[in-house]
Amino acid sequence: MDAPTTTGFGAFVRGARELVVQPRMGFGSPERMRQGLLATRAAAATTVGTLTLDSYTRVGDLSAARRAVTEGTDLNGYPLLTHGPAATRRMLDGIDGPEFPVQVRHGSAAPQRIIRGLLAAGLHATEGGPVSYCLPYSRTPLADAVDNWTRACELLAEARRPGVEPHLESFGGCMMGQLCPPGLLVALSLLEGMFFVRHGLRSISLSYAQQTDPHQDEEAVRALRALAADLLPGVDWHIVVYTYMGVYPRTPSGARALQDRAVRLAVRAGAQRLIVKTTVEARRIPTVAENVAALETSAHTARTVRPGGPGAQDDGDRDTQVYAEARALVEAVLCLGPDIGRGLLTAFGRGWLDVPYCLHPDNVGRSAGFIDERGRLGWSSVGAMPIGHVVTARPAAALTSSGLLDALHYVETRLDLGELTGTGPRREPAPARS
Repeated sequence: MDAPTTTGFGAFVRGARELVVQPRMGFGSPERMRQGLLATRAAAATTVGTLTLDSYTRVGDLSAARRAVTEGTDLNGYPLLTHGPAATRRMLDGIDGPEFPVQVRHGSAAPQRIIRGLLAAGLHATEGGPVSYCLPYSRTPLADAVDNWTRACELLAEARRPGVEPHLESFGGCMMGQLCPPGLLVALSLLEGMFFVRHGLRSISLSYAQQTDPHQDEEAVRALRALAADLLPGVDWHIVVYTYMGVYPRTPSGARALQDRAVRLAVRAGAQRLIVKTTVEARRIPTVAENVAALETSAHTARTVRPGGPGAQDDGDRDTQVYAEARALVEAVLCLGPDIGRGLLTAFGRGWLDVPYCLHPDNVGRSAGFIDERGRLGWSSVGAMPIGHVVTARPAAALTSSGLLDALHYVETRLDLGELTGTGPRREPAPARS
């Protein structure tokens, strides 16, 4: 493996002097998308841009995307393939560059056309993975997703040239958003990162989504860093933390508290980038101004937090429950042979990798998680996963249907509690759902 790259999205993040903050942002028109990127770049923070694609493009329904653009229908993201590379290059003119790289985020299990489209538009950073963009989002057979993402990695790698180093971020640390114990999240993120490298990428990021307990989350991010240091030598990698991806607090104070926790997690545990959310996530798509406010607040908070803490950057990273689970899962897959894609298929087929509450046909579905009395995620069943020697499952903690519903709302309920008990403004009613 060559020395780490010095250009591109990964190099920008790695070279930043403070936590890089990034919005979840995508608009249907080039004009609004440009305004959003300009505002992100101008924020009082170290930022990178996001170009989130619309749901029609994600699933390959380009006729619906084209019809929406023609009719002026508002979309929930940017229809990259409908607008085409020329329009997107004009939209990005003077914005995307070494001092403000832009990443495409989409969610497709078959991303080849999207990869070709973003490359044609002059972009070189994106997100995904054969497992993480398949199991939660589609019914695509996992074998097809592995083949699709093999080609996607190769397309990105083929775009490398002097001054351009393509970057790919694993979404593996965010399987199902919540109720997946961190050891499996860490393992999946690391395995997808190794898959990317196996297929030609030299600049990658590994993800972890904030869960229910701040201390367990710190263990997880540090475990991910430790495993990456061991298993990805010579690769340009960094860690990105996602603000909580489950049911979000509805009150402004609850949402701010959760975002503050995410910032502290990222800084204390040594992540270099944070995907930020706003105070209106539970009710509607945020405006550009609300995104910028969240970025600036997060950056300000990050500057007040001291990195490190118990176990940070020392052997303590490798002496935790999360690390033991993740290491056992990763080693089990690596023992299946040098082809990590085939290893992932075999591991899911045998139930060695098994995502709780995931209904995809290629997920065995014998594992289950729960939230213990301390607020930490644990296993009520590990199924056939090879972690029985490091995990004591608690079958009695298996969730009933009502218990599952309570667990899904665990973070929202507790962070909104101050307002629910009368110490703040009245909680706003839930919006009507279509």
